Amino acid sequence: MATSDAKIDTLSGNQKTSPVVADGATLQLVSDKFKFAEGPATDKKGNVFFTDQPNNKIWEYDTDGKLSVFMDNAGRSNGMDFDNDGNLISCADENMQLWSIDPKKKITVLVKDYNGKLLNGPNDVFVTSEGKIYFTDPYYQRDYWKRKSSDLDGQKVYYLKGKNNPVVVCDNMKKPNGIVGTPDGKYLYVADIEGNKTYRFRIEDDGSLTDQVLFVNQGSDGMTMDNRGNIYLTGKGVTVYDKEGNKIEHIDVPANWTGNVTFGGKDKNILFITASEKVYTLKMKVKGNK
Repeated sequence: MATSDAKIDTLSGNQKTSPVVADGATLQLVSDKFKFAEGPATDKKGNVFFTDQPNNKIWEYDTDGKLSVFMDNAGRSNGMDFDNDGNLISCADENMQLWSIDPKKKITVLVKDYNGKLLNGPNDVFVTSEGKIYFTDPYYQRDYWKRKSSDLDGQKVYYLKGKNNPVVVCDNMKKPNGIVGTPDGKYLYVADIEGNKTYRFRIEDDGSLTDQVLFVNQGSDGMTMDNRGNIYLTGKGVTVYDKEGNKIEHIDVPANWTGNVTFGGKDKNILFITASEKVYTLKMKVKGNK
């Protein structure tokens, strides 16, 4: 169903054209029955999987528009991404872990601690085309945790060098959150939501990150990228920047908070938006980069 109060704000003030949104397209409400929707990830067919963390579920929105529960008792999953083998890599912060969920819903714990200490709570994850896994680990106190403080000395970005072997690759952010990378596996973007900045890094062959540069003076919760290299940041709606860091679009979303975005659909040209208790779709001129 279409939303009557949704609108697209273009920088020029001309609402007839957009560099990324399909002409005449408006936000379409998929459902508003969630407590807090997050973590959308798209499989190779274009089906979108996303989480409702407070209700501890992973949902699937397929390419035919059908909405169904994929998994209950989902480890309080938050951010997710698919690896090359079709496994859903999930930030399962119920026990501060990183999971791999295969198509038959078998769970493998990839990370259970860092040097024997509990992680803060993996938040968002990106898997490169070569299979390298990066995840952010900010601290957000959850009401389902018994602990009341972090076991670690900071909030960092990790590279998974092997099973249960996370390696710190960035430790100079206040609260790293959203993360996304280029399809060629050369660059990684990480948002510092508390510092209100987003950075770009070069990904080295050994998985380390170098050449940290400020991309834009805006933080983000979740992030995605399209096939033109534009970066989509979330929070108050969705803000789009081109690869040079120029703001080219703002998509106004009727929700208190827009948590995350991805591209889905059979042609990967549908922007899927998780916005608190609601999820929306929006037809685009561009496609996802995966």
